[in-house]
Amino acid sequence: MHPPSDPPPSPQPSLPSRLTQSSDNWGPFTNRVAFETADLLYRKEQMSAGNINTLLELWQASMRDGDTAPFKDSVHLYRSIDSIPLGSIGWQSFNAHFPGHDPMLGSVSDDEDSAEPSWMRATFEVWFRDVREIAKAILRSAEFTAAIDYGPYRILQDGEREYGDLMSADWAWRQADIISKYDNSEGAAFVPIILGSDKTTVSIATGQNEYYPLYASIGNITNVARRAHGGGVVLAGFLAIPKTRKKHENDAGFRKFRRQLFHASLSRILQSLKEHMTSPEVVLCGDGYHRKIVYGLGPYIADYPEQTLLTCVVQGWCPVCTANKLDLDRAPSELRSQEQTELLVSTLQLGEVWDIYGIVGDVIPFTNDFPRADIHELIAPDILHQLIKGTFKDHLVEWVGDYLVAQHGKALAVSIITDIDRRIAVVPPFSGLRRFPEGRGFKQWTGNDSKALMKVYIPAIQGHLPRQVVVAVRSFLDACYIVRRRTHTPRTVASYASSLRHFHENREVFRTPGVRPEGFSLPRQHSLMHYEDRIYDFGAPIGLCSSITESKHITAVKEPWRRSSRFNALGQMLLTNQRLDKLTACRTDFEARRMLDAHSPMGLAPELSCRGETKSPRRVGALGSYLACPELPKLLGRFLASQLQVSPPHIADRERIRVFPSARADFYDPCDARSDMEGRRHERIRATRKWRGTAPRYDCVFVNREPSLVGLRGMEVARVRVFFDFKYKAASYPCALVHWFQRMGEAPDEETGMWMARPLYHDDGAQFRSVIHLDTIVRAAHLVGVAAQRYILDDEFEYTSLDRFDVFYVNKYVDYHAFDLLHEWSV
Repeated sequence: MHPPSDPPPSPQPSLPSRLTQSSDNWGPFTNRVAFETADLLYRKEQMSAGNINTLLELWQASMRDGDTAPFKDSVHLYRSIDSIPLGSIGWQSFNAHFPGHDPMLGSVSDDEDSAEPSWMRATFEVWFRDVREIAKAILRSAEFTAAIDYGPYRILQDGEREYGDLMSADWAWRQADIISKYDNSEGAAFVPIILGSDKTTVSIATGQNEYYPLYASIGNITNVARRAHGGGVVLAGFLAIPKTRKKHENDAGFRKFRRQLFHASLSRILQSLKEHMTSPEVVLCGDGYHRKIVYGLGPYIADYPEQTLLTCVVQGWCPVCTANKLDLDRAPSELRSQEQTELLVSTLQLGEVWDIYGIVGDVIPFTNDFPRADIHELIAPDILHQLIKGTFKDHLVEWVGDYLVAQHGKALAVSIITDIDRRIAVVPPFSGLRRFPEGRGFKQWTGNDSKALMKVYIPAIQGHLPRQVVVAVRSFLDACYIVRRRTHTPRTVASYASSLRHFHENREVFRTPGVRPEGFSLPRQHSLMHYEDRIYDFGAPIGLCSSITESKHITAVKEPWRRSSRFNALGQMLLTNQRLDKLTACRTDFEARRMLDAHSPMGLAPELSCRGETKSPRRVGALGSYLACPELPKLLGRFLASQLQVSPPHIADRERIRVFPSARADFYDPCDARSDMEGRRHERIRATRKWRGTAPRYDCVFVNREPSLVGLRGMEVARVRVFFDFKYKAASYPCALVHWFQRMGEAPDEETGMWMARPLYHDDGAQFRSVIHLDTIVRAAHLVGVAAQRYILDDEFEYTSLDRFDVFYVNKYVDYHAFDLLHEWSV
């Protein structure tokens, strides 16, 4: 296997067509306007055919003699999209039925007089794309030229090995060692196929319309590229969902048939890969080189029910190890393997392997049909359902409520929970933070709701619950945030293990009547014990989380369904997805040929917003009065003295100044779904008297003081009162007037794990303020008031919170970048 930086030793290849086409060839569109119009109307706005026709008619009516609109009508637009030669992976289908049923008889509806239930006589249709062609399309896409590795690699950072993308971890190396023994494998690139599947409902109101999408990616692209909303994850098929009357749903025969149909369908869909899992094929890649490719089945992204279906394991058991379902809260047992399963099935009765080992012995996993594939080894960790939705939302949040009832009785527990909701509601606003104006008492929870609650939950419960409960929640959150890192080293894995151990020790507080007297034999919590091994095998779990496939549900299933006529919707959804893929591939091609404007690169220093405030004073003295800061001219003089290393110059009240309502901070945060393909994202820091026309908002920031020190030891916390710039001797200075906070103590609070800070005042009660350069701002900081045992008053709101509390937590859980900045990494 060749390292990723080395091209394979082959003759000079022919270049991809995009590199040889001219930079003004917009085919199949007539020009840029035609392409941008098609992309806007079909992909971005998802406009109906009728509205497209109306728009084009109006467009044509406004044209001068001889000029025409880019398209005649919607049919013309659709045909142009359909004629795009890129991104064209056609749909195929096959039918499946219960053994013994003649498909020529067709599908029969269920009825009371029939001797057989309808599922035995039905024909099930499965639609799919060639997964091998999907892999080749990703390999040759210009979108991933700079975000792809063709072989395993190792990175050492400060003497420790880093585990990040899939190809940096141990599993890829083990696969490469096996492949190296195949004939003609010298110089071949290994391409693992990542799969993911999960049922999704598109409409509850119209009768539980369910679809069963299958997604495919390759393990060679980076985790950031796979998580970005691009072409790194592709819709590969729609699996069948057998249904029957309620009285037949629990029939052993029906359950067995569903499992067999699932595995047989996956085996059929993946057949095109099989030949080239042992014998390389030559593929043109995005960098212009032809490479020998050997495919393999890689990690499978799935939630717990799907994992048990994949591994043919009984619900309630672990799909990875043989731990007994009644004793999952102990350390992991022996790892499962297909070899072990086959031995048990051949030795014991089906009932025995079911009861003793949790094995569904009469179904064969699809991985048995392919080389180097063991489904138990390929189950990916699932942060969304195992940690965020499972352990946090379904377990800890519920246990906290049950614990309060058990300790205080129903009436007082309701009062405490109401105040917890009020604390959550008055949390200060922050970029990207979902608000809970009525607390968290709502029925329909999403993954994003659970993530948002995690960010503010500890300050909300602290003081209302015993220290051990708070430490249990904090330890779990630490483990959850650590595991979501972009890269791991043995040090971070050890830190995760330490947090998990503290969680296990402190969750014992819930082993009490009314909460969890039976203990913690819970599959999703048990799965946390396997994360260490999975990190070493597959790299950072963030690149294999089911949140990737769940977000894909929106663009690949739900939106296409809404665009359909609802009648025989699947065929329309397939066509919509094919057209979307073509437009995406076309845009990628045009960008690679530099025919479209490139995105402006983000810097890493904060910058002021584009438009200044029109109602603020534009003279230094007047602005000082406006802000109740008469010392502003002196503060400006001190600022210039520190910048220019001179004595403080005199700043006249008449000096011009320009005020801005916000500044943008850019930073590297690949763990966040809002980041771009390079892992960078930006946030807005606000300082305005009227946020969204209702109330003032003055955000807090981290200010860099001593870069050599780690975390808050090298930074200060301040609240921005105003952003502005001014000129002095022809030089422009972007600045902020800030009110300083003082860090409390030399370490974070032991109970909550967060630093604490309080606002600084002079002896006369005036705020301790300074003018700082915008470049010293690292990013926004989120401060949450320490309520302790105080109840929140009715006249307290999120926009008054920073003024009503005396002491604050510096919230490290507000996002993953803040956690990395502030977390104490000692193990």
